[in-house]
Amino acid sequence: MTTDVSSDVDSVLSAASELYRRDSTVLAVLEQLRTRLHEPLRLAIAGMVKAGKSTLLNAMLGEQIAPTDTGECTRVVTWYRYSATPTITMHPRVGKPRRMPIRRDGGRLVLSLDGLTAEEVEWIDVGWPLEGLKSTILIDTPGIGSLSEDTSARTKRFLTPESSPSAADAVVYLMRHLHGADVHFLEAFRDTAAGAAQTVCAIGVLSRSDEIGSGRIDSLLSAGKVAQRYERDGDLASLVLRVVPVAGLLAEGARTLRESEYIALRELAGLGRGDREKLLVSADRFTRPSTTTTLSPTVRQDLLARFGIFGVRLATALIRGGVRSSTELSELMVQQSGLIELQEFVAAQFQTRAATLKARGVLLELQQLLRAHPRDGLDEVHAGIERITMRAHTLRELALLATARSDGLPVSDADAAEAQRIAGVDGTDAYTRLGLSAGADPDEARVRVTEKIDHWRRLSESPLADRATIGVCHVVLRSLDEIASEVGAGRSLGPVADVMLTGGPADALGQDAAEQSEQDERRLRRKKGWNRLAALAQRHPFR
Repeated sequence: MTTDVSSDVDSVLSAASELYRRDSTVLAVLEQLRTRLHEPLRLAIAGMVKAGKSTLLNAMLGEQIAPTDTGECTRVVTWYRYSATPTITMHPRVGKPRRMPIRRDGGRLVLSLDGLTAEEVEWIDVGWPLEGLKSTILIDTPGIGSLSEDTSARTKRFLTPESSPSAADAVVYLMRHLHGADVHFLEAFRDTAAGAAQTVCAIGVLSRSDEIGSGRIDSLLSAGKVAQRYERDGDLASLVLRVVPVAGLLAEGARTLRESEYIALRELAGLGRGDREKLLVSADRFTRPSTTTTLSPTVRQDLLARFGIFGVRLATALIRGGVRSSTELSELMVQQSGLIELQEFVAAQFQTRAATLKARGVLLELQQLLRAHPRDGLDEVHAGIERITMRAHTLRELALLATARSDGLPVSDADAAEAQRIAGVDGTDAYTRLGLSAGADPDEARVRVTEKIDHWRRLSESPLADRATIGVCHVVLRSLDEIASEVGAGRSLGPVADVMLTGGPADALGQDAAEQSEQDERRLRRKKGWNRLAALAQRHPFR
């Protein structure tokens, strides 16, 4: 829907390179920015200690690569990117990068620090021939809230630096319970990832969700209710676009299911109901010596380590329900794990906006570089940055979606739902935004977008529309303008009405002081959210 922002940024970088052609230090940074612009989306996996970050990363990769133990290497930021041949490169904080040997233990990589401590290593770069890494660079980060302050500091320094943009384009944030540290981290990531624009580029994951119901077969249903409650939390709602429950261990085990494991699970499924229920009553009972099954305690311990007690219970239930192959079992277990919902969300909300998200990070770093190394003749570069930032509308869409979740939108319920759909909550292709099926007639799409433009134009020009309402209309109309261009409607919107400030919260008479104070606080928070969106609609989304 947008112009080729990557080529525009490339032109700006080329203009800057020409001006700094005799400054090798600046040229090296510009080359790094050009590399970032053309590489895949950077998606960081973050969260508290023991939240299951490496396990989820393995599930997303579909291969057990990332170490999941508590060794020294898990205290270092580790990048996983596509490479035709496997490579591991360690980047010390002092000295040149080192190529490391590739060793695996039980399938997982053994990442040696070559005699250095975690504090002496900046990051590890793993290149691996996996198809999924062609479109996304996955970044595993040390746990936040670690007993080691240095370990937490490495993640914060990488994702939420104080004086520069975040190195990640978007983040998948894992939480088991909602802590103040989670909120503080996500607030910092929002601010460093998008500057004052406060665009939300994060999705929350309720991790290890199979443990919420103590491993019962309905655990993920309970986890879904908890995730919905977190989504409505006033502090969290404005910081993540969604909260998805994911059983990471189940997803990892399912995506890497072995035929021998399927045979063992099939034997458990074939036990009599009484024997099976006694065996699966708890993890401790499952691994005790037993004459109920021919599976040795060691085999059962391995199954427990790979799938958890919930995964074993689910697998046996699915096999009893008619599953006849390891491939079919793998697919159904992945579906149950929540992994597909997470991947679809990342694809719909981050991958489709990858060019703009990457351009945002590059231009923020470029602006910082120009301030640090000023010189004459930069007017063309600054003008190029200005032109690109004015067109970076997709960031305003993300801000609208975040505001809709946290504070609601200052329009009717029907208009609020339509605004979110037009902004891409269900997908970013033109027909989905217009509420049409993929096979709808192009003429119908052109008529629909014209009707929507007229509706939102009238709403924005209403004498009753306040600043917040006009801000929403401005974002929606800009999205509709791009949709109109995509479907060939050729509709020009013209200028949007000026934005006026709104008044204070309405009074709440007749209620006790505590209740009134709480409601006023919610109204004030909602008002602030609306005003942020209205301001963003009128200014550069990178600032």
